[in-house]
Amino acid sequence: MPRSNRRRSEDADDGSLERLIAGWKRTETRRGGEWIVQPVGVAQATKSYLCPGCGRAVEPGVAHLVAWRADGVLGDHADLAARRHWHTHCWRIG
Repeated sequence: MPRSNRRRSEDADDGSLERLIAGWKRTETRRGGEWIVQPVGVAQATKSYLCPGCGRAVEPGVAHLVAWRADGVLGDHADLAARRHWHTHCWRIG
């Protein structure tokens, strides 16, 4: 039977994509505080960043993660502005 390209009722526009994207974010306790961690896939990795774990570049096209404080004293806006891109391995061992 051929595959149907019609949307199923459970896939309707009810904010599912936003919930899915937000679901990728998680909160972790590390380095003496709460951190929000969000993976960045290969397709979304379009710029180069400096990994604070190893001091080497996170090159474009390399899956990695972004982390920022969830419990900072300066507020959410300041915490988000201070986010850093980490190699996944560096984050795990750090």
